[in-house]
Amino acid sequence: MSDSTPLRLATRGSELARRQAATVKSALEDRHVEVEIVEMETTGDAVRDELIHRLGKTGAFVRTLDEAVLEGDVDAAVHSMKDMPTEQPDELVVAGVPERAAPGDVLVTPDGTELKDLPKGATVGTGSLRRGAQLRAHRPDLNVEALRGNVDTRVEKLLAPVVQAEHERRSDAEAERKEEIERDPQTEEEIEGTPDGEFDESVEEWFMGLSEIERRAAEREVETEYDAIVLAAAGLERTGLRHHVGTSDLPTDEFVPAAGQGALAVTAADDEVVERLQSVLDHPRSRAETAVERTVLAEVGGGCIAPIGVHAHLRGDRIHTVARVLSTDGTEEAKLTRDLPAETYDAAARELAADLREKGAADLIDAAREAES
Repeated sequence: MSDSTPLRLATRGSELARRQAATVKSALEDRHVEVEIVEMETTGDAVRDELIHRLGKTGAFVRTLDEAVLEGDVDAAVHSMKDMPTEQPDELVVAGVPERAAPGDVLVTPDGTELKDLPKGATVGTGSLRRGAQLRAHRPDLNVEALRGNVDTRVEKLLAPVVQAEHERRSDAEAERKEEIERDPQTEEEIEGTPDGEFDESVEEWFMGLSEIERRAAEREVETEYDAIVLAAAGLERTGLRHHVGTSDLPTDEFVPAAGQGALAVTAADDEVVERLQSVLDHPRSRAETAVERTVLAEVGGGCIAPIGVHAHLRGDRIHTVARVLSTDGTEEAKLTRDLPAETYDAAARELAADLREKGAADLIDAAREAES
C-alpha cells in the first residue's frame, strides 16, 4: 500500500472494541498514517446466549477479522490479545503490541465492597472459566454465576437491581406524597419532598440525574441479582465505566490474569503494512511480557478448555512469571512462580510450561477436556 492510501483497520463493533481501535487509529494518525475503521461482526458477537468457553475453538472474537486480513478485505485488525488463539496462520503476523494497560482483574460492586467482605452465599458473576475457578478456590462459600455480554452490559446487569430498587422506593414515596395532598390539599405547602422529608427531588429529576449506564440499568430486565462481578481492569478503564461503580483490584499472584490480558494486538499479513505498524505501535516491554504468557499458554495447552492464568512482569533483566491451572470447581490446582532470564525468555517459558504440566497441569487439562466431551 502507498503512503497516501488509508490503512483499513478492522474491529468488532462493541463499545470496548471501538475504543481500542480508536486508540490504535490515533497513534497511527499521530505519525501521519491515514486510517479507516471497518467494523465487523464476529462469531462471538453473533452468538449472544452462550458463554465464551462454549463457542467452540478459541478465537470466537478473532477469526472473522483475521480472515478479512488474509483475504485482503482489510489491511490490519485490532484484537484484545487475551482473545487470540495461540495458533495462528503462518502468513498472519502480530505486527504491533501497543503499551499494555493494567493486566489484572477487578471485583466490581455497586458500593466498592471488597472480596473478603462479601457475605457468605453472595452471588458473583463472571463469564470466564478462569475467574470462576479462582473465585471458588479463594471463597468456596460464594455463589458463582454465569455472566455474558460486553463490559457495559455486564455493568448494567450488576447495577440493575440497585437502581430499580431505588426507583421503586422513590416512586412509592412520591405516590404517598401525592395521596396525602389529595386527602388534604392544604398540607401541600407543609410537605417538602416526601412526607418523611427524605427526598428533595422528583422521581423524574432523580432519573435524569443518573448516568447513562444507570438509566439503561433501570430499564433492564433482571434475571440474576449479582452482588458483584469480576471484569478485566483494562476493559473497565477503556470503556470509561470504572468511576460509575465500586472496584477492588484483585492481586495478580493469586487471581492470575489470562495470557495477554490488558494488551492489544494488531495483526497484519502484508510485509509493508507489518513494518509500518511495528515502527509506530510496538512497545518492547509489552511484547516481551505477553510473548512469555502466550508461550506458556501454548505449551501448557488447554486454551479455553481449562481455567489457566499466566502473568509475566519484566523486572530489570528478569521476567517474573506466575502460571496457574485449576480444576473448574477450584479444588485442585498446579501453580509455578519463576523469574525467567529476559534474554532467553522463549526457552525459559517453554521449560516453565513443561514443569507445570508435570506438576499436575496436564491432568487438570485432560480432566477438563473429558468433562467437555
